[in-house]
Amino acid sequence: MEKEKFYITTAIAYTSRKPHIGNTYEAILTDAIARFKRLEGYDVFFLTGTDEHGQKIEELAKESGIQPQAYVDNVAGQIKNIWDKMNVSYDKFIRTTDEYHEEAVKKIFKKLYEQGDIYKSEYTGMYCVPCESFFTETQLVDGCCPDCGRPVKPTKEEAYFFKMSKYADRLIKHIEENPDFIQPESRKKEMVNNFLKPGLQDLCVSRSSFKWGVPVEFDPDHVIYVWIDALSNYITALGYSPDGSGELYKKYWPANVHIIGKDILRFHTIYWPIMLMALGEPLPKQVFGHPWLLFGNDKMSKSRGNVIYADKLADKFGVDAVRYYVLSEMPFANDGSITYEMVISKYNSDLANIIGNLVNRTVAMINKYFGGQLISANSSENIDNELKLCAVDTYKEVKKAMEGHRVADSLGAIINLARRSNKYIDETTPWTLAKDEDKKERLSTVLYNLIEAIRYIGVLLSSFMPETADKIFNQIMAEDKTLESLETFGKTKVGTKVGQPEVLFARIDEAKMLEELEKDAEPSKPELNLKPEITIEDVAKIDLRVAKVISAEKVEKADKLLKLTLEMGGETRTIVSGIAKQYKPEDLPGKNIILVANLKPAKIRGVESKGMLLAAADAENLVLCTIEGDMPTGTQIG
Repeated sequence: MEKEKFYITTAIAYTSRKPHIGNTYEAILTDAIARFKRLEGYDVFFLTGTDEHGQKIEELAKESGIQPQAYVDNVAGQIKNIWDKMNVSYDKFIRTTDEYHEEAVKKIFKKLYEQGDIYKSEYTGMYCVPCESFFTETQLVDGCCPDCGRPVKPTKEEAYFFKMSKYADRLIKHIEENPDFIQPESRKKEMVNNFLKPGLQDLCVSRSSFKWGVPVEFDPDHVIYVWIDALSNYITALGYSPDGSGELYKKYWPANVHIIGKDILRFHTIYWPIMLMALGEPLPKQVFGHPWLLFGNDKMSKSRGNVIYADKLADKFGVDAVRYYVLSEMPFANDGSITYEMVISKYNSDLANIIGNLVNRTVAMINKYFGGQLISANSSENIDNELKLCAVDTYKEVKKAMEGHRVADSLGAIINLARRSNKYIDETTPWTLAKDEDKKERLSTVLYNLIEAIRYIGVLLSSFMPETADKIFNQIMAEDKTLESLETFGKTKVGTKVGQPEVLFARIDEAKMLEELEKDAEPSKPELNLKPEITIEDVAKIDLRVAKVISAEKVEKADKLLKLTLEMGGETRTIVSGIAKQYKPEDLPGKNIILVANLKPAKIRGVESKGMLLAAADAENLVLCTIEGDMPTGTQIG
């Protein structure tokens, strides 16, 4: 009988920087799901890869003094190496600079244009370079990007647009009729209520202000913008083309699930399905938006010096220990947390004390009391039935949890089985049984039950910690490693000869390890991320003036915003500034600040802001640029 198909993908990783542990979590999570599906007997195709075009890449390459292709080759290589090191069992690794992908993207764009879904116009609005997203002023939060919180810049350029609103009602109907399409449930409500029902704006799908992208075939002044380019990887990797698709596409599409970060849910549950509708192709069956892995309570950031890299962590703790931590520490719908102290604690408690200790002492006792051989399992007692029931129930619990991608719950169940097995040792006291020759059969039964419980643990761990599962199998000499074998307790053959005990996870000295990590840590320095070079003529266009703060007050319903009344050379001005977290209104009157006086006025939360003050800011601090002394207001700075 032909196996049931299962197509699973990660989001493709952006090649701006080396991925940190939070980025790598997605690849490990997707791998665990893919491995479990293979264990269940599915014909799995697992896709991952890299997103390599865009303005940010072009700027980073320029800063580095190399061509964009050389820049992305380097970062894509780092990403692939980390995925490989973390034992990610992908079937294909796509790069959006792959020639076959670019050719398919050109044809997709042309098809959508020719059928009237894409049209040429002009874009005027605010643009966030890191997110590569356009926003209207009303979409901004405290004047900044609503997705990442960074400053945006006004942009005006010719562009092509995709008619999103044409398909909005059809998408809402699809979401309503397919309740599992967006998971978890909380993410679905957010997409429908915050984005679809208020009405969709047409989507900008080309850029003419930079060159690093897939060119629009019929208009070479434009490059195809990130969403059509990046999102279509899920079908181009399978050989999709509007001219005719390959066998892999016919075999595996539609995807069973896209595993993505919650921050890009909108693009995958609104833009992507609408693109597919326009192309006349089936929609993916599910989009699963996983939470973030935070450093303590903060997002990881190089400028904060709190970035942890998966490959460096694996060098210290081992690949499977890192996989175990990120998979077990991430709740289903809420953000997880990581610190070195937390990794060490979980390593010692779960891996060394519970799993490692169980396997080591069980195998050691069989070698000590029976020369390494399982003799019999004929002396059954009620306490044995409790362990057997726990093992079979754990298999059922893990199988059910994995149906909903609840990986942390699955690992929790496996750890509980190991914990119950350790308790079984304490209850049966094999060392006491060994002292009585009449208890030999009872001792052999206890040790048999322990080996069988450990086999359950090994089989169930194989999707999450494959190297550890293999080490367990080698120590207990397991023959049957299938999921089906767990339906009934007792598949280990009497007479099996186990291997020698080996330490799976040696306990870590926390103080010593933290000292090592501190020594190895790279000195944190903020990323400059310099903007593109400008000329002296560009500088001359900026009119900086001294202005005095007359009064300040909070802007209603905006936690970060203050409304400032300024005096500048006899003229009174109002500006709105996002400094309320750092400055109280009563602290500002009388300060001489530096004002960008010729900035085009903008309405922010209903207040017209005529200018922008200067401040120095990083991820955590903000300090106003002020003028000391009695410099007259209105004085030009430059």
